Amino acid sequence: MRYPIYQINAFSKGPFGGNPACVVPLTAWLTDEEMLAIAKENGVAETAFYIEASRKIQLRWFTPEIEMDLCGHATLAAAHCMVTHRAYTTRPVHFTTKSGVILVKVNDDKYQLDMPSRTGAEATLPKNIEYALSTKPKEVYKARDYLLVYESQADIEALQIDLDLFNQINISPGGIIVTAPGDTHDFVSRYFTPQASILEDPVTGSAHCTLVPYWAKRLQKSSFRAYQCSQRGGELWCEDNGDRVLVSGYAFTYFTGWFTPRL
Repeated sequence: MRYPIYQINAFSKGPFGGNPACVVPLTAWLTDEEMLAIAKENGVAETAFYIEASRKIQLRWFTPEIEMDLCGHATLAAAHCMVTHRAYTTRPVHFTTKSGVILVKVNDDKYQLDMPSRTGAEATLPKNIEYALSTKPKEVYKARDYLLVYESQADIEALQIDLDLFNQINISPGGIIVTAPGDTHDFVSRYFTPQASILEDPVTGSAHCTLVPYWAKRLQKSSFRAYQCSQRGGELWCEDNGDRVLVSGYAFTYFTGWFTPRL
């Protein structure tokens, strides 16, 4: 049996920016082992698998290593796939996931994700993480991910990771968010995952579930324009909505096709 596949750049209007995700529509779930093997073969940060069931869409996310509990950019990619390529007309798009219901509103060509807020608590940075970073942060918080706060965008852009030390860390399924005030945006960030085939995630929607409540408290405002300053880069529009976080961005389809796994 062959399956349709779409590779979509989330948080980008073009072919070489944002965060690429593969989207695979299904009529019934494959085994976890099959979906993990497909995600590994795709070689991007996340592959989204979904089943359309009435007005509710069952959605799951797989990295090349594990199934994830939440992925923003692959959710945006799945919504773009359904609306642009699969003639899906129900609005908002209603996903049921391991992190509960995620609604996606479609405004022209921009997609707004409604995701759970994950406020970080003040924490002490483990020494094995500290030693892997070229610069120590000024503040440390912990939700699913560690949130490390720096003074400037230049600090974020210059930050380097000692890969040998970093890959000795096991915080799966979490990662390391680094952030600072932006030069032209309210804040900037980067995101790193130890023991993963892709060290730096280009644009991480789920990281903003922790970034947004932090910056809402610090800046005393609720709406933000954010930028993830990875090599590919991506722009996000965010809102703090109490126990929910709204994250918006664009999407671009890089390719569509079919594949036939021999599993």
